[in-house]
Amino acid sequence: MSDHPERWTRATVYPDMWTDPDDDPRENGPGPEGEAATLHDFLTRYRITVRMKCEGLDAGQLARRSVPPSTMSLLGLIRHLAEVERDWRNWLGEGEPQPKLYGPKDADFLGAVADPAVVEAAYADLEREQAATDVALAAHPDLGERVGKDAIAIRELLVHRVEEYARHSGHADLLRECVDGRVGQ
Repeated sequence: MSDHPERWTRATVYPDMWTDPDDDPRENGPGPEGEAATLHDFLTRYRITVRMKCEGLDAGQLARRSVPPSTMSLLGLIRHLAEVERDWRNWLGEGEPQPKLYGPKDADFLGAVADPAVVEAAYADLEREQAATDVALAAHPDLGERVGKDAIAIRELLVHRVEEYARHSGHADLLRECVDGRVGQ
């Protein structure tokens, strides 16, 4: 008996994929036109990927810290992404930043406990914070516009968002495989 789950996938077309191409919600026709639309498209695909990596798991599995000594879990990633969405909105303004959602540094991961109410709240937080950041950024259609105390370009902020989700999609791949053995892109 091994402590490691057997690797598996639901895909039947390609054995290294999460799902078959015809069933993949990230596949939606031809690519977008323009820089802003392209960045938003990539962000949307990575957001969906993170959600896919969490699907079908219970609160205990989502909260499992499956890559010791890291405190990272799939639930912690959801909470972390909600936290950074709020933080990115703080970069847009010059006033006082909104407070952290979960408290001091690493509380997003440390508070990711195996409780269905915590899971439900984390998903609600993520959806709310993503929507609020999307609305805030939509008010700045010029990607070269510099905003906030640090005069960050909107383009840089958008690229950073894509990078953050892409990086954590990779983490989610490994975390999920360690939880139940499911693999794929």
